[in-house]
Amino acid sequence: MSTRPSLPGAKHTGGSSVRIGALVPLTRPGWVAAGRHLLAGLELAVREVNDAGGIAGRPLELMVRDTAADPQRAVAAVDELARLGVAALAGEYHSVVARAAAGRADALGLPFLCSSAVLDALTEQPTEWVARLSPPQSRGWQVYADFLLGAGHSRIAVAAQPSVYWASGARILRDHLAPRGGTVVELDMGALTPAAVCDELVHNRATALLLLVGIPEPAVSIVKAVRRDRRLAEIMIGAPAGQPEFAEWATLLGDDGAAIPFLRYLPERLGPLGARVETALRERLAEAPSFVAFEGYDTVAVLADVLRSHGADRPRTAESWPRVAVEGTRGQIRFSRTPGISVWQWARTPIQVVDRDPAEPDRFRILRSG
Repeated sequence: MSTRPSLPGAKHTGGSSVRIGALVPLTRPGWVAAGRHLLAGLELAVREVNDAGGIAGRPLELMVRDTAADPQRAVAAVDELARLGVAALAGEYHSVVARAAAGRADALGLPFLCSSAVLDALTEQPTEWVARLSPPQSRGWQVYADFLLGAGHSRIAVAAQPSVYWASGARILRDHLAPRGGTVVELDMGALTPAAVCDELVHNRATALLLLVGIPEPAVSIVKAVRRDRRLAEIMIGAPAGQPEFAEWATLLGDDGAAIPFLRYLPERLGPLGARVETALRERLAEAPSFVAFEGYDTVAVLADVLRSHGADRPRTAESWPRVAVEGTRGQIRFSRTPGISVWQWARTPIQVVDRDPAEPDRFRILRSG
């Protein structure tokens, strides 16, 4: 674990820094590409805050900790950052890791603005300490289920690895599709090879296969096996968790990675702020920014607004969630209580189902908005 130096722009401010702890997956088995984009958004926003004078003249400092997709490592990082006096926590991509961090932050009385994790049950009990920018999994995956039905798919197979997150996704799909005539068959990737998955798809007469698995493996091997099986020429492959969002997907799969619909959290058109941030993120990342990078930027934008208004007092930060009204890169951010969700939730996060265009794999096609 390391503390990154304060970013350019801090020289324009004075006094001791206001610290934000950032939880980010930067090494395997974490999804490193997602972590890199999340961190790029966080860092860009911190730099802009400092260029504009910081927090009441004090520089904003990001203290980054690599969670490596490990819940225990995340909990240890929360404990350390709390001892170091951070005003709040930000970040995390992996839902199971974010859940562990949120539970610990709640126990310590440390405000946590979760950037990207979608698991509905982010904490076991309702909490005032945690807020979230990304939509709850139930909302996003129901939009995806409606997309499947609209595209004519009612016999759906899911290739799933053991995980609370994947199990929750499969349950959401099943519960939403069953009353509408859809069926979901689960294929256990702890027991099946990619070739056996192909046989199961044929046997079950599935018209769609959803990848509820990690990247690069077994996702890449499953896609290649299905694409090369002539019996499955008409099957649709989907990845609701967003694996095709990152350049790594296109690099690993080439043309095979196109036409695989996934969820992302962007509006159909970015406003002036979003367009400006997109340009800056593209320069920082040397590639097109994913929605995760925008989530990182918006996280700091919200926390900076709260810290300017209430200082670095932890209880006052937590009390401020319902009063937040911040223009983010993807729309105005406000938090409210959502039935069945235990944290303060941005209820109007934009949701899209998109895929990579087979004719131009670096271009995304919007298939549905929710």
